[in-house]
Amino acid sequence: MPEHRLSTGIAALDEHLGGGLLPGTLTVVAGATGIGKTQLGLQFAQAGVVQEQQPGVILDVNCRVDSQSHEAYAARMFGRTFRPVDPEVRPGLDNFFDPANRPGDVLRVFGISGRRVTRDEMAFDRWHDWQAELSAKLEATIAFFYGNFCRGVRRAVIDGIEPIDDPSQSIQFELIEYIYHQILRKEADWVARDLFRQHFRANAAQVEQHPYDQRQIACLVLYTTHETMLDQMISSRLVQGDLLSGANTLIYMGKRFEGTRLTRGLFIAKHRGSRCSEEILPYTINDGGLQLS
Repeated sequence: MPEHRLSTGIAALDEHLGGGLLPGTLTVVAGATGIGKTQLGLQFAQAGVVQEQQPGVILDVNCRVDSQSHEAYAARMFGRTFRPVDPEVRPGLDNFFDPANRPGDVLRVFGISGRRVTRDEMAFDRWHDWQAELSAKLEATIAFFYGNFCRGVRRAVIDGIEPIDDPSQSIQFELIEYIYHQILRKEADWVARDLFRQHFRANAAQVEQHPYDQRQIACLVLYTTHETMLDQMISSRLVQGDLLSGANTLIYMGKRFEGTRLTRGLFIAKHRGSRCSEEILPYTINDGGLQLS
């Protein structure tokens, strides 16, 4: 296996993962709402400052009224201030590579609708309105990731995925499938072609001067489960579609009984191609994020 590993930002967890996460792979962190997934995602993103001299970026696909609180967590944990991208503003492709035009580091692609974005909860016309909105925002999403990757970012965190029994009904999963296959795992010049389209030739020289290896990009997907108890997650079948079932690394986070108390526990369900711990790892959350006990 590659010697180079990507730190999760938690040294004790890295040890249980055989040194960390593998570049070019997908990691899914699944757990109930409020269990600490977002903090873990932010710690992974922040670890890029040390390893790649660039922090990771956040794509928030949340559509609910309650926020994922990325800004508040990052300010408290690292003193980091996010530069959000407005998904309603079409990305400027003129002088795209100018250092002054650096893209933001968090994109809330859907905005807040206050309702789940699933086919079975929408009328036919409303579902197609959402499909049209998704298509319109793909350009902003491509520009967000490509603009950061060609400037040295190697970590992507996707947060805010809501629980659903049938992934084919979810516009969130539809977007994530596209991002994973058509952006994160695609060669850099082909992503640039998708972004610039008819203007690619005019930008070809700059594209060539800003290469990156997509095999070095790691993606952390944070998925909210129906289950809250860790033992339920461990014993249940993962039904969240081919993308999540096929993840290289799968980590469950949930509540567990310890005597008469409920505590938090983490379990590495799989970590392909690498040794990993088979223990249930107790953890706590403080102002610095997750701490393994």
